[in-house]
Amino acid sequence: MTSRIFPTAQDAENAFYEALERGDLEGMMAVWAEDEEIICVHPGGPRLSGQDQVRESWAKIFAGGAGPRVRITDQVAVTGMMIAVHSVHENFTLEGEARAQVPILATNVYLRTAAGWRMIVHHASPAPMETPPAPAREATPKFLH
Repeated sequence: MTSRIFPTAQDAENAFYEALERGDLEGMMAVWAEDEEIICVHPGGPRLSGQDQVRESWAKIFAGGAGPRVRITDQVAVTGMMIAVHSVHENFTLEGEARAQVPILATNVYLRTAAGWRMIVHHASPAPMETPPAPAREATPKFLH
């Protein structure tokens, strides 16, 4: 398999979610660093580490074919010279359902390698059912003199 080059962390992230929707194991693994230090945590699942465990988990997920539609929202991205961290809400819509499920909170970590940006961590967990209330704002501003 020819390795794809992802010029930016966002390019790698786009390829990750495209492969997820297609149920494309080779496309998914092309996003991951070719390293035994990679980590993947699926919602409610154990921590998986290394190429073999990560590949096996995605193979099980993709065994049923193409996956649900996923729309990414609320992305917060922090990017440095060699590492990027993306925190996102994964909004899945199952076939035949009009509205999305409860979002999944995911943290994706990318490393800049000689072969472009590659995922080294994907950690996903269900979002809380209710969003926490925004902190109360004081009506009058405080000034320091």
